[in-house]
Amino acid sequence: MALVLVESSGDTRLSVLQVIVSAGKETDFLDLIRDCQAILAQKMYGRVEVIRDEAEPLRFYAVRYWASADAARACHADLDAQALTLRLYTLGQVTHVVNGARPPDVRGLLLNEERTKAETDRRSGFDRRTLSVGRAGGERRGGVDRRIGPRRLRGGAGEVDLIAAARRAREFAEASFSNVKVGAAIETFDGAVVTGCNVENATYGLTICAERVAMFKAISEGHRAFTRLAIVSGTSVPIPPCGACRQILWEFGGDIEILLANVAGDTIRWRLKDLLPSPFDARRL
Repeated sequence: MALVLVESSGDTRLSVLQVIVSAGKETDFLDLIRDCQAILAQKMYGRVEVIRDEAEPLRFYAVRYWASADAARACHADLDAQALTLRLYTLGQVTHVVNGARPPDVRGLLLNEERTKAETDRRSGFDRRTLSVGRAGGERRGGVDRRIGPRRLRGGAGEVDLIAAARRAREFAEASFSNVKVGAAIETFDGAVVTGCNVENATYGLTICAERVAMFKAISEGHRAFTRLAIVSGTSVPIPPCGACRQILWEFGGDIEILLANVAGDTIRWRLKDLLPSPFDARRL
């Protein structure tokens, strides 16, 4: 079952969320949607409409029509609404397709001014290879990580179950050669969750890990700031990302939190700087 929320132009803002709900959870999902409809109506945040996909009996599309951008942001900060979001992640795999009320791209705002000071290169107009652009040594990976901006507070009632999202993503893994299925879920700065799984190939070098799938999906969908990554494997103990994944995660995510888990429920927490203590990045060029 999938739930999707979409965006439109004009004063009314919409959001797109895709959720594949586990078998037997359809009734729970529809009950949750009714609770969402009640909260949006009671607090004047907007409304939600659900449409069944005729091609896939268990796929649903839900459109949240926000009263305004401010109403959408208020809903995202509402503890009752956050609790419903948490419940949603226990029912299936969640993918945010479009967030029509996304906060400003803090990392982009920080970099735009600096880009005008740097000599352009053929890729992006910002030469990260040769210019420090006034960045103090260690600032990017220290206490002030300009790549992700202010971090969200953790431990609240509405915290997303990122491990559950990664566990469901693992079910789609293609692991015919190693027989080790891995799922990953990365949380963006604005609360979206993007998932990935490992995809193996008979030409072993073409195999790609779940962590890189999730990161590349997030980048391709326009996300540029991240807070956490969860990885779930079917091994006896949680396994950390490989060296290639650590480098990719550092390049695009900085010192994010890494949650390692297995299907038995064992969990380990790391900071990426501890998994990759001497990274190669623009400061080395």
